[in-house]
Amino acid sequence: HLPFFSGFGPFRQYLVNSSWEAVKELSKRGLGKNIDLRIMQLPVVYQKAKEQVFMIWTTLQPLLTVHVGLASSAKAIIILEQCGKNKGYQEVDACGFHPEGGCCMLDGPEKIESTINMKTLWKNISVEGIDIIFSRDAGRYICDYTYYTSLYYGSGRAAFIHVPPLSKSVTAGLLGKALQTMILEMLKQCGEDRQ
Repeated sequence: HLPFFSGFGPFRQYLVNSSWEAVKELSKRGLGKNIDLRIMQLPVVYQKAKEQVFMIWTTLQPLLTVHVGLASSAKAIIILEQCGKNKGYQEVDACGFHPEGGCCMLDGPEKIESTINMKTLWKNISVEGIDIIFSRDAGRYICDYTYYTSLYYGSGRAAFIHVPPLSKSVTAGLLGKALQTMILEMLKQCGEDRQ
């Protein structure tokens, strides 16, 4: 059961989405010999992202899925998201749609917490050149929607990381390295759960 990573494709003015660049960089770096890592780019479209996430969980059955998204407001900050919310999706996606009733899963709980303790993760890691913060609100757009969907299908075995846009100081290399540090720490948590 492999860890699985997703980033997002282009949207609005972001023709290059830093989340996907970071995930590609992580894939290049790898996680050591024993860990095979799979990656996928998700579109910034509610329904399509949901279908892809469903497919990831049903066909690949990963140990853990980590979704990486772009936080356009963040300046050199990585945000670790603890939970996904079910309702309040009014903002339209790249195709001009938003979910029916502004809701992810009609029968789903209000919110779902990740089995990964993101607060512990936040306390245990540091990455040179970038600040890391902990959050309980992933923002009610495609990121939050994807996270909730993944937590729902994956019984909580998902995590979400918001990364800032690329800049002179925030390179894909820096973000890839940060993701590498984080996933190794997450896998440690998964290992402790299984003992």
